[in-house]
Amino acid sequence: MREGVDRETVKVKETKPTRSRRWGAIFAWSVLLLLLVLFGFGLMRREQGSISVGSVVPDFVLTTFDGREISLQDLAGQVVVINFWSSWCLTCDEEAAVLEQAYQLVRDSPVFFLGVNYSDTDWAALDFLEKYGITYPNGADEGTRIAQDFRIRSVPETYIVAPDGTLAFAKDGPFSSVDEILEAIESARLKR
Repeated sequence: MREGVDRETVKVKETKPTRSRRWGAIFAWSVLLLLLVLFGFGLMRREQGSISVGSVVPDFVLTTFDGREISLQDLAGQVVVINFWSSWCLTCDEEAAVLEQAYQLVRDSPVFFLGVNYSDTDWAALDFLEKYGITYPNGADEGTRIAQDFRIRSVPETYIVAPDGTLAFAKDGPFSSVDEILEAIESARLKR
């Protein structure tokens, strides 16, 4: 305090929060609460595991690397093999040739193969497809939306959809042989 000024004569100004500060605090706490709720729902969904055999497969639209849009709904009535993969996945390397061989054997039947590239760069994914001579449609899972709908845990994962739109087969990890894929496709065909 300055000399000559008595403490009692100096009035301390009380500061009250302004309305804008209060609304700002309410807004900040609301946003934080919303983020915590969304995070909690995400954790609950992840703990549910992958979609289960017999359940209806969620519809999605995949834009392929050559620009086509493929909707699962448009493939109704066919067996659909959906393979989640990435160029950085070592076991995806092991599986790539086997999937392409199986595709070549069934491509003239009502079976549709679809590759969903997960968390990858387009150039690396395209190099991977070229390296293994993959000819069935593939596209990037923008924002991992499709992977989230299927609640995948890792790559590769493959889902085979029956003609009625339900999940007939799910495999976590790579297929080891063409016969293993063809057996799964055949069991999905029989499900009506």
